[in-house]
Formats: sequence, structure tokens, C-alpha cells
Amino acid sequence: MSLRLATFNVENLMNRFDFSGFRNELHQDRALALYDIADETQYRALEQARAIAHTDDARQLTALAIAATRADILCLQEVDNLAALKAFEYGYLFKMIGSGYQEKYSTSGNDKRGIDVAVMMRRETAHGQPIEFVRMTSHAHVTFADFGLHNVALGELGIEPQERVFRRDCLEIDIKIGGRPLTLFVVHFKAMSPPRNGLDGRAASMPVRMAEASAVRRIIEERFGVGKAAQKRWVICGDLNDYRERIVIEGDAHEGYRFQPAQEELSSIDVLTEGGFCENIVERRPVMDRWTLYHTRGPAERHLCQLDYLLLSQGLARHNSRAIPDIIRGGQPWRTVFPPDQDVPRFPRTGWDRPKASDHCPVAVTLDIA
Repeated sequence: MSLRLATFNVENLMNRFDFSGFRNELHQDRALALYDIADETQYRALEQARAIAHTDDARQLTALAIAATRADILCLQEVDNLAALKAFEYGYLFKMIGSGYQEKYSTSGNDKRGIDVAVMMRRETAHGQPIEFVRMTSHAHVTFADFGLHNVALGELGIEPQERVFRRDCLEIDIKIGGRPLTLFVVHFKAMSPPRNGLDGRAASMPVRMAEASAVRRIIEERFGVGKAAQKRWVICGDLNDYRERIVIEGDAHEGYRFQPAQEELSSIDVLTEGGFCENIVERRPVMDRWTLYHTRGPAERHLCQLDYLLLSQGLARHNSRAIPDIIRGGQPWRTVFPPDQDVPRFPRTGWDRPKASDHCPVAVTLDIA
């Protein structure tokens, strides 16, 4: 019996307007920066018009990317709330795939902007096996002190022991596929921050992601038992905002691009995979073809990397040893630099930078649940 599982950071699926850009230029959309805006009232009116005009194209592309996954269950990141998810599913996905993801689950996490993780699922798989929701458990309340994770590096970032570990949540979803249990741990780790104390954004924020990864592993081990958990049936799904390797891009469109794989000495992903606890099955793909995000700060800083993961427990990975995940890249904007022979047809109306399906690519895999 097979299950099609996917993860996707849908990039700010919101049902409310963000007017903070009026007082904080870092939050202001670049289109509004072109205009001389008299006051906050005018700013709010223009921001509403801009957001609505942009949203329809963007969400059609998001829906096309989701439809391309053919997933029975979708683990999502950056969802405002269930109301936004329901409106998106009914207004966009339903028009493409018909009756599909009737079941939706989410809960409020710790993100200051209010973006949460969520799960959408069908009531049965494509092959007719029932998908049964059993329970949902949030771990947003866990503090560094609860799990003994506070350390000097976190203290140097101004983080106190009583603060919460997860910047969003680790949402634990128990389901049954044709009567067989499966547990999903849906996560969205701390984003890479601006450079700090002489460190780049990834290194400066690494202590938080290391703690988040340790907390996820602790939750799984407490749930299934230390020494036994790796053999149980579970998947860690989500945007971990970290990578073990990247593809550095040099050159330009006129003289040609050059792509160089680079390994990282330290990654929070290692905390989860250490000792064969789980497997990053995207690494079953060729090293040049594992990326789920294109990062650029201009020609001087460009790379491709994997931020989006389906980490299968050791037992589940071994049982699905031939399963190779798909990465859906048709919703990437035209500015994304693809390695040789990887470029794909873009979805209709995809722009140079926007609209796009998301800055991330969905990752999907077909698993045998036995």
C-alpha cells in the first residue's frame, strides 16, 4: 500500500495585510518604495491594492505546484491560519484537482508574524486506502530549559533558558494509512539571520537550529523510546532552513555559469541523521540535483541548496530503499539559475522574480506503508 507525501513552504499564505512597512522600511515592498506616499492612510490603501493584485497570480502558481506533487498528504509551512488554508484550497486547488484535501490541521505556533505549519490530507490515498486522523500534538511550548538545551552560544545571542525552542512549532500528527500507523513531525526551523559578530547569517543563527533539531530528536525518542525510535514509522517534514551542501554559482548568462558543489562542516541536519536515526532521502538524488531553493544577494552571492526535507526514520527508509523523491521546480521564477540539463518548463504567468509558486520547491515521495 502506497502513500504520496509532500512538504512545501508556500511562502506567506496570508489572509491579513501587513502594514508594518510604513514604519519599518525593511518590511516595505519594493514597489511601494518607488512612490512618494503622503501618510499611513494612503500607505495602507496602496499596500492593500498591491497585495491583492499580486496574490491571485501567486496563489494560482502555488496551487499548480501542489497539484504537480500528486500528494495524498501535504505538510505546509508559512500558513497564516486554517481560514487562509481553507480559502486557498477551495478557491484555487479545488479548481485544478476537484475534491481533494478535505482534512486540514494547524495550530498557533511561536512565529512573531503568525505564520504556522499545517497539514492537508485526503480522506483516502490515490489507491483507495483510508487515511485516518488520530491526533495532533503541538510542541510549541517546549523551552530550552525543559530539554536542557540552553548553552553559551544561545546566551550570546541574548536567548534565555525559559524561552521557547521552536521558532514556529514541531507539530506531531498521528495518522493511519489503511489501518497502519504513521507519525508526521512537521517543522519550520529558525531562518538564517543577518550577519552578526563577524559571522554570516547561517552561522550566526546556527545555535538556534541546532537546539531545534535536538528538541525534535528528543521528542521522537521520548515518544517511541530511546534505542527503539529509529525503527518506528515516522517522517520529519518541513523547511529546516539549513543545508549540508550547496551548489555555488559563478559566472553570468553571457559568458556562462559555473557550478561548484561545496560541503558544509557543520549543519543542524546532522543532529537528526547522526547514528542512522533517520535518512535525508533527497540525498538519493545526484548531488547537483538536490536543491530546493535558489539563494542570491546579487552576482557576488549565489547558490542552490536544499532547505526542504523528508527525513524518514531508519526503519521506514530501509523499507523504502528504492524511493527517490521528486522536486517540483516549475514554479520557480525565471531568475533562478538552473544547472545544465535541469531547467524545466515554468508554469504559465511565472515572472522573472514574481509572481512565483514560492521561493521554495515542493518535495514529494511515494512510500510503501507496510
